Amino acid sequence: MIKITIIGSGNVAQHLVKIISKTPNLELIQMVVRPLSLPTDFILKSKICTDFDAIKPADLYIIAVSDKAIEEVALKLPFKNKLVVHTSGSIGIDKIDNKNKRGVFYPLQTFTKNKNVDFKSIPICIEAETAEDYLLIEKVAFALSDKVYKINSVQRKALHVSAVFVCNFVNHLYQIGNTICDENQIPFEILFPLIQETAKKIEMLAPIEAQTGPAKREDIETINSHLRFLSDENQQDIYKILTKSIIDNGKKL
Repeated sequence: MIKITIIGSGNVAQHLVKIISKTPNLELIQMVVRPLSLPTDFILKSKICTDFDAIKPADLYIIAVSDKAIEEVALKLPFKNKLVVHTSGSIGIDKIDNKNKRGVFYPLQTFTKNKNVDFKSIPICIEAETAEDYLLIEKVAFALSDKVYKINSVQRKALHVSAVFVCNFVNHLYQIGNTICDENQIPFEILFPLIQETAKKIEMLAPIEAQTGPAKREDIETINSHLRFLSDENQQDIYKILTKSIIDNGKKL
């Protein structure tokens, strides 16, 4: 039985608490939170800790807080020579104070409170400074997921940047599409099959091979028609930047 303590109360922390609590061979020891952020609906009150000095012994401590708070939290930990990991995609392993053994446990997924996810399908990217620590982190990762990857801090930053493009930026484009539909009394759900098919295609094709549309065809007449239709300057700028990128990418082939 691997004993685990989660430090934090945000989306990632809450999802980890839920899955660890019901995973065989893993035991949730505590969830360390600030007094004003007490969760109540998914964890026993006896496992909630609001005082760093009351943190109990565990095999693994997972810091699941905002990127800017990781270093501060790691410094506050009142123990030494314990295995401490963070869950950030963009912060290096070195931001954990070296009084403890250091690692990374990065689940690559977008998490929303109260929306369940299938942890078995979530890639977990792990890193450690020693082989012994790596094996323990790997054991925990495989208990939760079928997809575990050894990723160093430089690779993880590249992966996080890629994730921003394929998740956060794409979602913002959904928002723009939703706005355009709303302004023209069109139900956004009409686009759902197109969105789903586009996502499915890249499981079989390289994105560059799956690319379609007026920019891919260099259909200047349609592109200019779209730009004239868009009255929002920000939407026009985004359309122009993405169109130029697609055209330029095609010329590199």
